[in-house]
Amino acid sequence: MSDLLPGESYPIGATAHDSGVNFSVYSYHAAGIELLLFDRAEDSAPSRIIRLDPEQDRSFYYWHIFVEGLRPGQLYGYRAIGPFEPRKGLRFDRDKLLVDPYARAVAYGVNYDRQAAKRPGDNCAHAMKSVVVDPRLYNWEGDTPLNRPYAGSVIYELHVGGFTRHPSSGVAPAKRGTYAGLVEKIPYLKELGVTTVELLPVQQFDEQDAPPGLSNYWGYSPVVFFAPHRGYSSRADPLGPVDEFRDMVKALHRAGIEVILDVVFGHTAESDASGPTLSLRGLENRAYYILNQPDLSIYADYSGCGNTVNANHSVVRRMIMDCLRYWVQVMHVDGFRFDLASVLSRDETGVPLADPPILWEIESDPVLAGSKIIAEAWDAAGLYQVGSFIGHRWAEWNGQYRDDVRRFIKGDRASVVRLAARITGSRDLYPQPDREPNRSINFVTCHDGFTLNDLVSFNEKHNGLNGGGDGGGADANFSWNCGAEGDANDPAIEALRARQIRNLLAILLVSQGTPMLLMGDEVRRTQRGNNNAYCQDNEISWLNWEDVKRQDALLCFVRGLIRFYKSRSLFYEEHFWTEPGGPEIVFHGVRLNLPDWGDDSHSLSFELVNPDKREHLYMILNAYWEPLDFELPPLLPFSAGCWQRVVDTALSPPDDYADPPVSLTPGKGSYTAQPRSAVILSEMM
Repeated sequence: MSDLLPGESYPIGATAHDSGVNFSVYSYHAAGIELLLFDRAEDSAPSRIIRLDPEQDRSFYYWHIFVEGLRPGQLYGYRAIGPFEPRKGLRFDRDKLLVDPYARAVAYGVNYDRQAAKRPGDNCAHAMKSVVVDPRLYNWEGDTPLNRPYAGSVIYELHVGGFTRHPSSGVAPAKRGTYAGLVEKIPYLKELGVTTVELLPVQQFDEQDAPPGLSNYWGYSPVVFFAPHRGYSSRADPLGPVDEFRDMVKALHRAGIEVILDVVFGHTAESDASGPTLSLRGLENRAYYILNQPDLSIYADYSGCGNTVNANHSVVRRMIMDCLRYWVQVMHVDGFRFDLASVLSRDETGVPLADPPILWEIESDPVLAGSKIIAEAWDAAGLYQVGSFIGHRWAEWNGQYRDDVRRFIKGDRASVVRLAARITGSRDLYPQPDREPNRSINFVTCHDGFTLNDLVSFNEKHNGLNGGGDGGGADANFSWNCGAEGDANDPAIEALRARQIRNLLAILLVSQGTPMLLMGDEVRRTQRGNNNAYCQDNEISWLNWEDVKRQDALLCFVRGLIRFYKSRSLFYEEHFWTEPGGPEIVFHGVRLNLPDWGDDSHSLSFELVNPDKREHLYMILNAYWEPLDFELPPLLPFSAGCWQRVVDTALSPPDDYADPPVSLTPGKGSYTAQPRSAVILSEMM
């Protein structure tokens, strides 16, 4: 008696039942589909080949079959039979083993070879295999996503591998660079004070998509959107990455820390016409990718990575939505940061849409209603939508915040007016009447660019180790090396760099919006001037935990700033400070009520007042190269009698951050801000 049944077209993917597994995959133009079963990841040949019958095993363009007796952990893949006519957009290759686009896990061994998916002939020995997963077989112990609001959140952009891969991490060798390794460092994150980790891509990516001799480190080269990256699992069994990822999420939630995934739906590791056939290309190239007209052999590249996913195609939209729901409902993540999100606004010919269906679906989906959705509101083809991204829920990475704060601290002309706008939630960029200021994700550094240490240590990028000429990376970094390129033995230069780092952090943690820190900036992690370390899976990118000891003074400063930020209701406000209905902000210069908005100005001060909460702050920013005396605002009627110093970045640690705050002399009318320094005062209540 046969163990094969026709199966069902829904759910898509491999669905485990008590009696077996239902397989369903989409292919419009395929003449035939084969399901291949494997015993081990390294197998060069399948243990069984099942040819699907186009008459009984296909509904519309979904191919499906039910195989009795299969269990979770079963390895499988597809072959799609059809025409190879690139000019018509068809790229079927019956020799290539294809990963299921809906696979919840993948398996591969040391014999995985990306190049084999480019060469003629069978690639089973060198291909990723899909894994059957039953999500019911896990005990969440009551865990659910945290649904934390943006207000009061502090995001920490973290690379799962680089966080603990360095030998100094103290993590056992088998767990370095893994989800389990991250769990061991949760106490560090708790003590730092962050509320949210934003993980660089953990969707299964192709580590071999990199220049010769290097590996893809960042992970912006996805193969399977549903599967946790196997390279971050300490477990060798096929289901290991899924359970280890869930263990990590559960542990972070127990510590009160959210998990946001940096998701990549704009492009894949299959790259351009010269790239490998791994999954989508071999199943239904014309549906999954935007192709040039009239020659469909050419991939439209709005991502800068060789291809562009056709996100507004109905089948692709469904896959993206199914994927997001899966990560929330089954894997319990708290939200998403969408890489190059503006790519998702393009139609099937690449033209930007006024109302992109996929972006509205993400915004309005009830399953995602409690999740954070954050857009990187630009793409690699010139589409820039910071301030104009669609919807009512989307938060945005505020790239202009990064640039304007850097320019001011660097000492550029004509930077004060723009700085004031960034500090107050960037209302000039976000004029929508129902906009909340905390949907501006404020950052000075992120994975893409200089680290904070390198921002004050290099005038130019140094990406030669990446290969390919200058190794990519932005040329406009608005950085300043403080007098010497790279390492400096001059104590004065080193002191200035340390002060500039504290200045940048102080502005970030006293701006309206949601602050985001880059992993290791709190201990001056350096990439040796590399501002595009996407292919540097080595000590250039890893967090060196010896820096936690070497830079303990800066670490204490950052912890203090975060505590200060979280302790003031001013930073939880849902109203813009510049508008009625919330706290009041008043800008000053060296003289009260006389801010200098001129192009040659390099200083600014401002008051924040929330009388209902009895909060009164005064911040001084002196980016000038000489000391300046700033008049102090009068105390409020409910004052206890004096201003207190919380921060003065010109003072040596531990006095740069005072906890408890240091009272100024009663009646003192001014405060001298040293060159290139930031000061935060709080009124004693």
